[in-house]
Amino acid sequence: MDEQERRIVEARMKLRERWRARVLATRAQADPKPRGTGPPNRHGMPALPPGQKQTSKWPVLDLGRQPQISLDEWRLRIDGEVERPIVLTWADFQALEQCQDVSDFHCVTGWSKLDVPWQGVRLADLAVLASPKEEATHLVCHGYDGYTTNLPLEEAYKSDVLLVHSAEGLPLTREHGGPLRMITPQLYAWKGTKWICRLEFVVGDRLGYWERNGYSNTAHPWQEDRYTEEVTAAQKQSKLLTWLSLALAACFGLLAAWGGRS
Repeated sequence: MDEQERRIVEARMKLRERWRARVLATRAQADPKPRGTGPPNRHGMPALPPGQKQTSKWPVLDLGRQPQISLDEWRLRIDGEVERPIVLTWADFQALEQCQDVSDFHCVTGWSKLDVPWQGVRLADLAVLASPKEEATHLVCHGYDGYTTNLPLEEAYKSDVLLVHSAEGLPLTREHGGPLRMITPQLYAWKGTKWICRLEFVVGDRLGYWERNGYSNTAHPWQEDRYTEEVTAAQKQSKLLTWLSLALAACFGLLAAWGGRS
């Protein structure tokens, strides 16, 4: 082991120990009453979360944009609240330690694809390269299509959160986020950005695309934590206008009825 490798390994171990307790306390590992069916997965949760149907297919969901990124043009920026902002080329990324893992993919729309073989790089290993500052608490993930999503670092640093370039033994196709996407097996899959291009470490939470549009900020599959219960100002205004319209209609109805009697 040379000096550079020794420093990387040491930094990884420090990051792991610093966040270990928080990772173990997350709901997908510590929920006392998880819901779902099937035998327990490797984290002790039922294999199939509630409201999910298992499928062997892999449906395609996106914002209607599927960017075409050549490997020569592709870049991954890691910045924000870090000591060493970096930009990786495709060759840089492929030179990092590659990880093979098998995990599940749970979509908020109600389907789950189980036991998917992935290949890529652990997000925690990428974080080490940039050395997040002590005050960093969350990660905002950006895609080439303009999509964003957010994760607390205790979720992002889990060992099965990967940036993957291969699935089921084949390079990730464009429709599924290739050349590189993120996977979050212990959360609903929208937390894993497709066509990923930037990892931004931040202080405090910053909602992503779907989180600003009514999706849950925590996304825990084993409690069907799909959508937020909060009502936005626009929704409140819409409900108020609807109520006023109904009230006015009722008043006019009463007046018409009263006039008919006279």
